Amino acid sequence: MHPEFQQDPNLVYLNHAGVSPWPQRTHQAILGFCAENLRSGASNYPSWLGVEQRLREHAAWLLGAASADDIAILKSTSEGLSVVAYGIDWRPGDNVVSAAEEFPSNRIVWESLASLGVQSRQPSVRGRADPEAELLKACDARTRLVAVSSVQYADGLRMDLARLGEYCRREGILFCVDAIQSLGALPFNNEAIGADFVVADGHKWMLGPEGVALLYCREELRETLKLHQFGWHMVQDAGDFEQHDWQPATTARRFECGSPNMLGIHGLEASLSLIREIGIESISRKIINNTSYLINKLKYNRYTLATPEATNRRSGIVTFRVPGSDPRRLQQALMAQKVICAQRCGGIRFSPHFYTTESDIDTALQRLERIAKS
Repeated sequence: MHPEFQQDPNLVYLNHAGVSPWPQRTHQAILGFCAENLRSGASNYPSWLGVEQRLREHAAWLLGAASADDIAILKSTSEGLSVVAYGIDWRPGDNVVSAAEEFPSNRIVWESLASLGVQSRQPSVRGRADPEAELLKACDARTRLVAVSSVQYADGLRMDLARLGEYCRREGILFCVDAIQSLGALPFNNEAIGADFVVADGHKWMLGPEGVALLYCREELRETLKLHQFGWHMVQDAGDFEQHDWQPATTARRFECGSPNMLGIHGLEASLSLIREIGIESISRKIINNTSYLINKLKYNRYTLATPEATNRRSGIVTFRVPGSDPRRLQQALMAQKVICAQRCGGIRFSPHFYTTESDIDTALQRLERIAKS
């Protein structure tokens, strides 16, 4: 076990695609923030702003963004996607293209635009030989935006974002990426991808607390998004409380209407400092090694993979089915045996992180085998 992770030794945690445990430094950062509030309240607020700025800088590094000014700190992926969806100047007859298998956060928000006369097109990508082609075939002259997850939450399908981004740039289509299932686990180079918007919550692969999310918005598009949330924090001169001729901030802070979640910011900043310290390439290599090891073991045990086997499609998610077993009951039994996992895609979803060992995976599979036999 990595020294930053101090879990119950009987626990095998394989649900980082759901909610991740915190590293030790995150635990300490949050405890320290709470103790500081207990002793002195907000006396050191300027230092809190320094932590907030470091979080933006970590996020810009992780995303491959040009500047920390491109990063807004919001409360959830859903909020970030809603900022984008209701900021665009839609026209009746426009359409949005996304995958049928998207998590509800990246599906419902686009479906809600039907009231504005916007069509949501959702071709299936699961099990397709060329999932990007399925999305691109659904695009036409009225497609305003392609919205896709970098990794599909249920089966772990890793999308070719650079290919989608290149098409969108060529055709003048906006490109929005829900990166919650890859950011912190896999490299994300937006200079190569070319996404206009990227959204991700911090509580999965970024190892942070719930209630803090990142929104990247391309600089030249910031002022084109219509604002629907207003407050003291989103104005250019946020410290001038008596101004009446206010203007929205020129940075991505324009999307942050009110007081920041400083508790969550301290936690996520600490978590991202660990990811930056280790390096995303090293983390990604370890995660892919873990999922490849898991896939080989599952195939040896003759379990059925729902996750694509191609190496370029692998992520931190492996979903599989045990023939003859009810996935709901199997997942409940695994949880009772302290194998923390999820039920997805008609099977069991395991999602190991970089600190997960092959021994951890072996232990989980041994417990799975005992349950399946019984």
